[in-house]
Amino acid sequence: MSTQHVPAQDADRRGEEILAVFDTAFGELLAADPAAFRVKFRKMAASAFAFYRGTACLFYKDLEAGKDTGPYLDDRTGRVWIHGDLHAENFGTYMDSTGRLIFNVNDFDEAYVGPFTWDLKRFAASVALIGYAKALSDEQITALVRTYAAAYRERIHALATGAKNDEVQPFTLDTAQGPLLDALRDARARTRFGLLDSMTEIRDFERRFAPGGGAIELDAATRYKVLAAFDGYLETLPESSLARPDSYRVKDVVGRRGIGIGSAGLPSYNILLEGNSDALENDVVIYMKQAQTPAVSRHITDPEVRGYFHHEGHRTVISQRALQAHADPWLGWTELDGSGQLVAEVSPYAVDLDWSDIDEIEEITAVVADLGRATAAMHAAADDESGHSLVPFSTERAIDAAIAADEEGFPELLVDFAHGYGSRARRDHQIFVDLFRNGRIPGL
Repeated sequence: MSTQHVPAQDADRRGEEILAVFDTAFGELLAADPAAFRVKFRKMAASAFAFYRGTACLFYKDLEAGKDTGPYLDDRTGRVWIHGDLHAENFGTYMDSTGRLIFNVNDFDEAYVGPFTWDLKRFAASVALIGYAKALSDEQITALVRTYAAAYRERIHALATGAKNDEVQPFTLDTAQGPLLDALRDARARTRFGLLDSMTEIRDFERRFAPGGGAIELDAATRYKVLAAFDGYLETLPESSLARPDSYRVKDVVGRRGIGIGSAGLPSYNILLEGNSDALENDVVIYMKQAQTPAVSRHITDPEVRGYFHHEGHRTVISQRALQAHADPWLGWTELDGSGQLVAEVSPYAVDLDWSDIDEIEEITAVVADLGRATAAMHAAADDESGHSLVPFSTERAIDAAIAADEEGFPELLVDFAHGYGSRARRDHQIFVDLFRNGRIPGL
């Protein structure tokens, strides 16, 4: 539905709401780097789904306005580790700390503690948007959301009742199928040398970052501050990561401009390290970027949750370690200029799920079912075994019991939300495009 079907007064009122939410979420960063936000907003203007990806802040504001408590939320299921920005494109591959290539949820910048249904609703609405873009009927979209809900429900129940490992294995080269397997094979074909070749060069028998390509040379004072922050980061790594101290010798540092829809305006740095041997092909690139305030945190008032994290870098890392089994061994946090920083490897093995060629309804259905299972595995990882006092109970058992109280209503809750919010996001996208192209967004 476009804005011409919406009364002008309603579109104007919604436009003001969108601008107010943007000011709260992006105001400071936009003022610091308007050019980065012009790029971000151009990407968001491209499609309703791109707009939805970039507006988790609006999504949670709308959920709070509707006072979303929901029939499946209680004092436990309302405060579990959640991804915070779970949509159909936030899945992909990573190499875990044991050396296995895994397909699962990725991008934990928005992770926090909150209601488990918020992740499911955000994903369900993204399915409605992708389905609409692929010209699927409302009935087909309904079937997809029900498929997701059923797969999630089945996997949560299996995990809650202690199913054998061979029944709930992660998605690997041995167990994945279809586009998930394609992504894993693509990741496996990549090499660390290929990544290094694209970002660095050999000068005077040593590897250094190559000029250009978005790299920004640092002045001496900034370089010193980044290296001091790097020393602080080393103290946050698990002991298992410190197998060879020399692997943390810094060879080079450069600045980077924030890239991607979610990182506009955020200062970022790349650091080149020795790696696990003297061989030049084993060098490692890590990034250090200012962590952002997660959109969901503005709508969670629990003081215990709010007071648990030292800063946003600490929050991102603790959340990712809770939600992702065998997380990146380079994952850690630090502070720079008083702001929390996220530090992790620039991995050659990260491949995102590509929806552009997933068009047949049978294949879409199979993928959506797998993503439902992946979502359940993520929620189940984040329980009392993650070692943090915020969620001192078995997440999967709490969620399983909550859904069991009303099995039939569970998929319908997500179906209704998917259609309702998907339609709203399409209208909002049109309103946003008109605001943007007519110069109505302050600061740009």
